[in-house]
Amino acid sequence: MRWTFFYKLASPKWFYDISGLWLPWIGLLTAVLLITGVGWGLLWTPPDYLQGNSYRIIFIHVPAASLAMSVYAGMTIIAGIGFIWKIKLADMAAKCLAPIGASFCALSLLTGAIWGKPTWGTWWVWDARLTSVLILMFLYLGLIALREAMNSQDSAARASAILALVGLVNLPIIKYSVDWWNTLHQGATIKVVGKTTMAPEMLAPLLIAVSGFYLFCLFVFLLRLRSEIIEREQRALWVRQLLMF
Repeated sequence: MRWTFFYKLASPKWFYDISGLWLPWIGLLTAVLLITGVGWGLLWTPPDYLQGNSYRIIFIHVPAASLAMSVYAGMTIIAGIGFIWKIKLADMAAKCLAPIGASFCALSLLTGAIWGKPTWGTWWVWDARLTSVLILMFLYLGLIALREAMNSQDSAARASAILALVGLVNLPIIKYSVDWWNTLHQGATIKVVGKTTMAPEMLAPLLIAVSGFYLFCLFVFLLRLRSEIIEREQRALWVRQLLMF
């Protein structure tokens, strides 16, 4: 029975129908978490003892930076599945994820620059973490441009999957750059293994904000994927019947 769900999930029609049921609940929970986490972090957390109020951009920067990497990893896995097993829905999903990941990557670079100005005295430094994130941005843009440049969906799927897999090596460089090199960028404050160095009154709203951003990403992804399904399956009977109403 458990494999039946995955087989159904690969069906554009079934996914379109089931995602329509998920969307309202995901949207509602996203709004609650974003308003709570970001609002709490920006308005009611205490100032940092070193950075004052400038640190508050962390409630946008950290979720955006985390998603920039997570979306790329997820996109690469999905693209690999589509490449190996020729699953059409997987290629649609990978295509929809690239612009979303690029948006979060751009937001991460922008908020990092805004945070860096009062902290480091400059908008940009060729720091290992910043440079590797900039490379990630170029990878996203390259994937989007590659798809736009190719007329064949199959060729675009293969080429973008290969490029995504090659670019995957950049993710551990981003993650561990602050440990491998002497960088201006601070180390991780939230740790899965080891003691988290962030104060609880700041950590709680940050975790809520991160959860809200991830759900927002899922919400936008589902909207884009449903639109992509309609566009690619427009000749299918179920789509023609859907568009008649």
